[in-house]
Amino acid sequence: MSSEVKKNPKQFQLNPNWAQLQQKLKSAKPSRHPQIPRSETPNSILGKRKERPTPECDDAKPNPLLPTNDDSSLTDVLAMDCEMVGVGQGNKSALGRVSLVNKWGNVIYDEFVRPIERVVDFRTRISGIRPRDLKKAKDFRAVQNKVAELIKGRILVGHALHNDLKALLLAHPKKDLRDTSEYQPFLKEGRRKALRHLAAEVLGVEIQNGEHCPIDDARAAMLLYHKNRKEWEKSVKEQIRLKEKQKKRKHRKKPKSDCNHAPTAS
Repeated sequence: MSSEVKKNPKQFQLNPNWAQLQQKLKSAKPSRHPQIPRSETPNSILGKRKERPTPECDDAKPNPLLPTNDDSSLTDVLAMDCEMVGVGQGNKSALGRVSLVNKWGNVIYDEFVRPIERVVDFRTRISGIRPRDLKKAKDFRAVQNKVAELIKGRILVGHALHNDLKALLLAHPKKDLRDTSEYQPFLKEGRRKALRHLAAEVLGVEIQNGEHCPIDDARAAMLLYHKNRKEWEKSVKEQIRLKEKQKKRKHRKKPKSDCNHAPTAS
């Protein structure tokens, strides 16, 4: 019996069918649980990892409208945006809020404004302004004076700035205006584009989805300006040079005063 027991292992090791049996066992082992990992795949950790890259990528992409520092000092370039409310019969616009940011996008001024006339339409759906916002709002004249002080001698960036300045009852030198609604490369077949379209096409960000935020709008205008600053400033200088040349030509063409000619006696 002992000799037979010793011989059995050798016989199994030398059995030519052993390799085939091993392969069958290997193929049979995973077949015992073939459906468990498949059925659990959607809810497994690996399945979840496949869904993670989308939110992670969104978080990884920084919002270009957010300031990169906390410097809220006055800079040589400011961006402004205003929100309006309805007065009179409701179709007349009045200033309801004004926001200014510096060249880094940090807020330097943001105030709700109490119009001189009674508000009949807060235009909340677009302006985001509610009755409670104007209860403790600053007087129009105080805001007007402060904005005039801030923008004096500085380049002012914005979108359709003539509307904002009109609401503020202010004027600003044309040479210091950088209006994204009038910049030639931003025009489409000579027509002006909405700020939200420019922000989406040039900056890749969405703004004005629902209630408008004047801070975001001002930041978007500032970023559009920064992305095109070199070419923009170059074109402004060229326009100033052309105007100066035209003025010189007009002065040259002007005839001398008739004072040199003696009046003829009648």
